[in-house]
Amino acid sequence: MKRRKKTKGPVFWVLLCLFLAVAVFAAGKGYRMIREAMFPLRYTETILEEAERADLDPDLVCAVIRTESSFDPQAVSHADAHGLMQITPATFSWLQTKIEGTEEYTQEDLYVPEVNIRFGCWFLRYLLDRYDNVVETALCAYNAGPGRVDQWLEDPAYSQDGKHLQVIPYEESEKYVSTVLKYKQIYEDLYHLNGGTDNGKQT
Repeated sequence: MKRRKKTKGPVFWVLLCLFLAVAVFAAGKGYRMIREAMFPLRYTETILEEAERADLDPDLVCAVIRTESSFDPQAVSHADAHGLMQITPATFSWLQTKIEGTEEYTQEDLYVPEVNIRFGCWFLRYLLDRYDNVVETALCAYNAGPGRVDQWLEDPAYSQDGKHLQVIPYEESEKYVSTVLKYKQIYEDLYHLNGGTDNGKQT
């Protein structure tokens, strides 16, 4: 006599479904934790305050900081840029002449997060205003300098309308813009700092 093949009961399938659900949840949570470790959020209060003051998207500010210094307030670049938003001493001195009511700071103050973020946000807003709120162009200027970007915009090989750069001739600047915009989306997805405003978004 043939023995009937034993079938798995409903309890087995319920437990299997529960196990799979827990595994999927754990994997998703683990993935988010990895992303948060790779894209940290620090100095949140200062970022929100200075982004609001400068009428900027805080997710964009976070993306610039992550790209520039990986949130290291002591970072120094090969171009002698300092702090979270990588400001050079020359730019820092110039910015101090432009912001009314600014106390006199020294180069060492660039390592103070609150000071660096404030001046970095002001500079980013200045560039957005200068380039008609075109984020890619402003980011190019943040990386390569506004004088160089002005020359690119005047060259029909790089810009057709004097506002947008169809071609970014410096590979470093092209990569910089792409990275910041990619990181901005990640910060939006992870932390939702923007709060629904479109300030400083790409046009």
